[in-house]
Amino acid sequence: MSFTIAIIGRPNVGKSTLFNRLVGQKLALVDDLPGVTRDRREGEARLGDLEFTIIDTAGLDEGAKGSLTARMQEQTEAAIAQADALFFVVDARIGLTPTDRAFADFARKANKPVLLVANKSEGKHGDAGAMEAFALGLGDPIQISAEHGEGMGELYDALAKLMPEPVDEDEDEDDAPLSEEEAATRPIRVAIVGRPNAGKSTLINHLLGEERLLTSPEAGTTRDSIAVEINWKGRDFRVFDTAGLRRRSRIEEKLEKLSVADALRAVRFAEVVVLMMDTQNRFEEQDLRIADLVEREGRALVLAANKWDLMETKGGGAISGLSRDADHWLPQVKGVPIVAVSGLLGEGIERLMQAIQDAYAVWNRRVSTSALNRWFEQAVQANPPPAVSGRRLKLNYITQTKARPPSFVLFCSRADAVPQSYLRYLTNSMRETFDLPGTPVRITLREKANPFAHKRKRPS
Repeated sequence: MSFTIAIIGRPNVGKSTLFNRLVGQKLALVDDLPGVTRDRREGEARLGDLEFTIIDTAGLDEGAKGSLTARMQEQTEAAIAQADALFFVVDARIGLTPTDRAFADFARKANKPVLLVANKSEGKHGDAGAMEAFALGLGDPIQISAEHGEGMGELYDALAKLMPEPVDEDEDEDDAPLSEEEAATRPIRVAIVGRPNAGKSTLINHLLGEERLLTSPEAGTTRDSIAVEINWKGRDFRVFDTAGLRRRSRIEEKLEKLSVADALRAVRFAEVVVLMMDTQNRFEEQDLRIADLVEREGRALVLAANKWDLMETKGGGAISGLSRDADHWLPQVKGVPIVAVSGLLGEGIERLMQAIQDAYAVWNRRVSTSALNRWFEQAVQANPPPAVSGRRLKLNYITQTKARPPSFVLFCSRADAVPQSYLRYLTNSMRETFDLPGTPVRITLREKANPFAHKRKRPS
């Protein structure tokens, strides 16, 4: 049974730095600006031989009912309710503040085991603040430096006393290789991306059936890439909500740069990327840039035209128009699925989830070599490659090297002379013949070895 710990405390005491230290990678954004973390983020943590789930939370702060700050605190309260124990973090350099004292009472009322963690204790300046923490009545403060990794041994000793004894498991069972059926049921990793305020968090909340992610009319509410687990009709998904992606020239603040970098990491980690667009302002320049990035990263792509409930004209004709627009603006992923949705009302969610599964299946597709070369011969006969500098190009055969995305090697006589336009012709023909709509298709050219190249010419 997994043991869960929530990291709580006022803003800017180093909760996200401690979270990153325990999960072993920089998953949570860290900045000197208070209030960077807004949604709660979970990760699998390890401290020595202790393994547990850790939850990073927004800083406990007061706010008007219904405000973004108040809803951030609601997310923190949900994390506390979920946790088995709490890390209450204070800043040893600054010492205790009235906010620390107020929320120490809040932590006590949770009726959970609490470890008092005095962060930023490196050097002599941290000792005085750590001693002050005794006054909170939460036990002896554990002096650490999350940034430098100091004090982790003392934290380990205190945590080991709280955690249940590990249960012995059958090692042979754990080490058994996965069957194809088990691999097919692994969660599909999905990243939801788009411009700011496109409705990404609202859509995920509707899928979950709860207000798991913060939403606001204000653009830029989401900062971290938050992963949530979703089961949709028996299929598991790991869905990443990401920060809105604006044009690079408009990104000025350091924090937004970190958020964008985090979103791009989520795209690279994903298997399927859902690009959410505002239906009334779809296929803007930034939408096209994001779609091109997804294609270059080799990820399966699904387009979601959000806020469909605001459209005056709906129906089959409008949907067909979306598909035509997609093929016009994104020829590099011709046939990409596009779904009209309303994240707020839940319209089109069923079609979107099916489109994600279909795109994932196409992304994993393999084509037999025999079928591939039958198509290849017909495609070359129907439209032979052009002659270059008066010399005919000879295309020998093609084979698929891998899936995810479908990737092929084309053996030919002069790889550097094959025009890009001819490769686009082959790619589009392959999409149509083998039903590969929307997914990136990679064709690499390779020159076939000349069997006579090693023979020297006889002297005349």
